Amino acid sequence: MVVFEVTRKGTTPIDGQKPGTSGLRKKVVVFQQPNYLHNFVQSTFNALTTEKVRGATLVVSGDGRYFSKVAIQIIIKMAAANGVKSVWVGLNGLLSTPAVSCVIRERVGADGSKSTGAFILTASHNPGGPHEDFGIKYNMENGGPAPEAITDKIYENTRTINEYLIAENLPDVDISTIGVTNFTGPEGSYDVEVFDSASDYVKLMKSIFDFASLQKLIASPNFTLCFDALHGVAGAYAKRIFVEELGAKESSLINCIPKEDFGGGHPDPNLTYAKELVFRMGLGKSSTQEEPPEFGAAADGDADRNMILGKRFFVTPSDSVAIIAANAVQSIPYFASGLKGVARSMPTSAALDVVASNLSLKFFEVPTGWKFFGNLMDAGLCSICGEESFGTGSDHIREKDGIWAVLAWLSIIAYKNKENLDGDKLVTVEDIVRQHWAAYGRHYYTRYDYENVDAAGAKELMSYLVDLQSSLPEINNIIKGIRTDVSDIVDANEFEYKDPVDGSVSKHQGIRYLFADGSRLVFRLSGTGSEGATIRLYIEQYEKDSSKISRDSQEALGPLVEVALKLSKMQEFTGRSEPTVIT
Repeated sequence: MVVFEVTRKGTTPIDGQKPGTSGLRKKVVVFQQPNYLHNFVQSTFNALTTEKVRGATLVVSGDGRYFSKVAIQIIIKMAAANGVKSVWVGLNGLLSTPAVSCVIRERVGADGSKSTGAFILTASHNPGGPHEDFGIKYNMENGGPAPEAITDKIYENTRTINEYLIAENLPDVDISTIGVTNFTGPEGSYDVEVFDSASDYVKLMKSIFDFASLQKLIASPNFTLCFDALHGVAGAYAKRIFVEELGAKESSLINCIPKEDFGGGHPDPNLTYAKELVFRMGLGKSSTQEEPPEFGAAADGDADRNMILGKRFFVTPSDSVAIIAANAVQSIPYFASGLKGVARSMPTSAALDVVASNLSLKFFEVPTGWKFFGNLMDAGLCSICGEESFGTGSDHIREKDGIWAVLAWLSIIAYKNKENLDGDKLVTVEDIVRQHWAAYGRHYYTRYDYENVDAAGAKELMSYLVDLQSSLPEINNIIKGIRTDVSDIVDANEFEYKDPVDGSVSKHQGIRYLFADGSRLVFRLSGTGSEGATIRLYIEQYEKDSSKISRDSQEALGPLVEVALKLSKMQEFTGRSEPTVIT
């Protein structure tokens, strides 16, 4: 058995290690700088209470992107030096972000131990590779992202750090084989356990959904599906769940081998980047000769985001969470006793609000960042939540969950077709969405992303929009000069959130312009990019008139889009004549 020693290594602070809404994300070459990762990891250990570190069990895994294997070995050595007792690593270093949350909450070690937290190595939906992005974030014992009080403390520590602890003579652990490696250090035993990445997560999914009814749906001759993992970590779960458990054909899976560079693609499940799936589903610019599958879905790099498609039909994330909430009690056994409440991020469309109102459910509007949902869930106030950026989830874990969302949709389709699986025609994804619009109204919605914009110009644009809010008459005069067919703005503000659970206040969470007819314009600077700034513009219009719910979305939103771009002086401030991505 290897006996390791603890070394205290001198270091100096490195600028720019402030975690965003989902941890610290930078280019790989930044993380490869001497002490860059070490400083952040030690600053995290120093931000945690002693019992969360010394003698504790930690999870260390991620989406498998480039630099993950190097980072895992560094963290294993630093955990040993900081007095951690055990480290759990998914096979080959792979665990989806939702699976990490599941492992923290559900897994029990051979000695009866449970994990108190995790280092998750992911930059989510950002590209991977030697010249692309890497990321790290810390999740707490509830399975959710570290709250702002902890991330602020981590950042403060990165600005004053002068040493880190590491067990330099600890050999690298083989993470390609399941098993336990034992070491001894100054404080006693230390072990690293490599375990199957999928087992705990699959067991949890089987406790939530009726797999027997899903098997019947997938066995129906009228039903076909296609799942695209975009070469992300979802591939480590897709075959186990969709093929081995539910009986789908292996040809239903595409891009399901996890790769360090995601196959050179952008692992973001949207209409722009999930090109192969979009083509197969009949939504590409050139239509496929073959009949598209009935159902399509994709997940992002770390499998916490999802995109849902029907045959030649796109389901917006805002509609998706509303439809899941409206159908959950009947369709998903986990929710059979009712929903505690629902929540959405502020930029997400108000489709969920209408469902909550009609079903008399508690409803919450929170800032962007899954940690805000986690507080509500821990307090028993929220069952289902979602955000427009392709994140959907429930209180089964404390992260958004891409495969959960796919299984939720399959459950709704199975429920709607339970008497009809051998009939001539199934109730389709498009049927389900249109039935929802007929019952609750339609929220026309689009998001414009301006990526890697000059940070100074982006900040000037946001300041200009805040200054404009001081006079509603002036704003409405400007708007009438742009379009006369848009209603007046009745409120304009910066979104601020007071957490009903812990009383904490989050300010400057997005700039909102609210119109008399229920329309909205929202502007946000995003914290998920690794360089430059990303401006997100959200445009929404609510339509209750059933004769007007089948219009083309871009046509319906055209007047508001024109107002948004001219009112904000987007091109003037950013130099961009069009967005990078339109969703």
